[in-house]
Amino acid sequence: MSRSLKTLSAGAVLAASFLLFGHEATAQRTVKPVLHGKHWVAVTGKPLAATAGALTFARGGNAVDAACAMLAATSTMWDTLGWGGETQALVHNPETGQVIGVNALGVAPTGATVEFFTERGDRYPPEFGPLAAVTPGTPGGLMVMLAEWGRLSLAEVLAPAIEMADGYPIERSQADNMERRRGMLAGWPYSRAVFLPHLEACETAAAPADCRAAPRPGEVFRQSDLAATLRKLVEAERRALAEGKGREQAIQAAYDRFYRGDVARELVRSTQEQGGLITMDDLDRWRVRLEEPVSTTYKGIEVYKLTHWVQGPVMLQALNILENLDLAALGYNSAAYVHAIYQAMNLAFADRDFYYGDPYYPPEEPIEGLLSKQYARARFETIDWEANDPEARPGDPYPFQDAENPFLELLERWTPIPPTGDAEGEGSWQQSLLMTPDEAFTAGTTSIQAADADGWVVSVTPSGGWIPAVIAGQTGVGLSQRMQSFVLDPRLNPYNLPEPGKRPRATLTPGMALEDGKPYLSFAVQGGDTQDQNLLQFFLNIVEFDMNVQQAVEAANIVSYQMQSSFGAHKSEPGRLVLRDDVPDWVRARLRRMGYRVETRRRTSGPITAIYFDREHGTMWGGASDYGEDYGLAW
Repeated sequence: MSRSLKTLSAGAVLAASFLLFGHEATAQRTVKPVLHGKHWVAVTGKPLAATAGALTFARGGNAVDAACAMLAATSTMWDTLGWGGETQALVHNPETGQVIGVNALGVAPTGATVEFFTERGDRYPPEFGPLAAVTPGTPGGLMVMLAEWGRLSLAEVLAPAIEMADGYPIERSQADNMERRRGMLAGWPYSRAVFLPHLEACETAAAPADCRAAPRPGEVFRQSDLAATLRKLVEAERRALAEGKGREQAIQAAYDRFYRGDVARELVRSTQEQGGLITMDDLDRWRVRLEEPVSTTYKGIEVYKLTHWVQGPVMLQALNILENLDLAALGYNSAAYVHAIYQAMNLAFADRDFYYGDPYYPPEEPIEGLLSKQYARARFETIDWEANDPEARPGDPYPFQDAENPFLELLERWTPIPPTGDAEGEGSWQQSLLMTPDEAFTAGTTSIQAADADGWVVSVTPSGGWIPAVIAGQTGVGLSQRMQSFVLDPRLNPYNLPEPGKRPRATLTPGMALEDGKPYLSFAVQGGDTQDQNLLQFFLNIVEFDMNVQQAVEAANIVSYQMQSSFGAHKSEPGRLVLRDDVPDWVRARLRRMGYRVETRRRTSGPITAIYFDREHGTMWGGASDYGEDYGLAW
């Protein structure tokens, strides 16, 4: 009997063994209700930001305008991102029927090289601080999206964010986050002034031991410098319009003021003052790129992701592998199903860890081979159906695109757990980490979904510049921390080594799916290396187990830690498996016998946001997970 037939037989046996114990997915009740909209849906990470999207629709904006307003609002609220972070988006254009990728990830600045960091004694680029910063991407991404496909002016779209920067009642989660990060924030003068308004009072002799330096929940949190910066962008647009410029040219004038004008000069001055590397030339040369996304088909559904400058193709690779199984027959979250998902992710993430990087810099990544159905079948046939494989390795996709692998020697030296020495295998680097490995692995961001009756659909996963962020002087802009996602050892990934102008391979990964060329799903999630794990399971919940969109975002996920983290110490923990605490004991026991180190938690997913398009009734269904504060509105 061939190995592939043995594999299928093993899968069938496991399916028969555990189908009786699978949850009845379609009977699941939800904590939050489904959102139903005929005209529009707006979903994002905070209720106030979702309201900004709703206000923008009410002004006559389309889904792109609303998404940009929500992006501005969440950045102003520091919803695990700031204005100096990065924006990644997929946009469905109903006028062309195309899905377009928006690449607004910042780049490594002048001087950011492997040699620079290794000479400092870094094992990886810093996790936080001015040297963790790539160039700001979110302002440019927002303005390019708005100019290309929006209807409203920049002034109209930024109005909610400007009002919030003037002062809004801060929610507990971010207020407490500021207080937790107090020690680090106090070391950066501009961050100290913004995030710790009561620090001076706490430093007096009469202050109580538990004095709170950060804002209190419900206190009006004011960011006067950020408000001034946003008003400068609006003023640049207004002046250009007064000079007779068109809408797009006027938004470009605002873009130029941020990246080439007085805002840029203050950002560079203050970043360098605090020890960072960003230069005026870095900001001037950086560009937002509008791209063709990558895609695959699963049961006739076209699934779109941004390409390999983020981890998005991981989900497509996993779908290609899992397409070789009858997943529904395994039973929802049975031991057989969990094992299949985990093993497919092992293989896809191992490929991510070695092959993904900036497509605009050599060497060229083998994305054609990685997304080949034939390559997926070859990877599928390596799966052991009786036990976890803690040694799962990257494959060789080059033969599947009729090419030779230029890094076979490095591939042979690759190990699942990153080496601790330098590039020659000697010595060890010291790394001081702010986040624990678990915190880094699930490090948050936000997500944004917007859709309208005309067919515009936007899915965004912005991030970077989260608290604790270095604020760049009087701009009020918090800088990104994305530099840490580079590696410095080519044995880990020869495609993802830092050099000036290059983008680090990020985790951020919006998703979109079409059926018969029409929108079917728009979906994204916060969280670091868990993102495509969560979204893979969300998608299968709908396609394989007939859940509605709200059931699918609330459903139990599994989390693997077998891949190399994209943050901090880039830790890998083969065989570690987190299940939601309502998974039955007998499923856990079976998985332990298969070699997994099983843990349970109440939360096993970041907050997923999604829109399902009901073509039968011509309506939209919105969903927001019951984790965190993600919230949506519809009309």
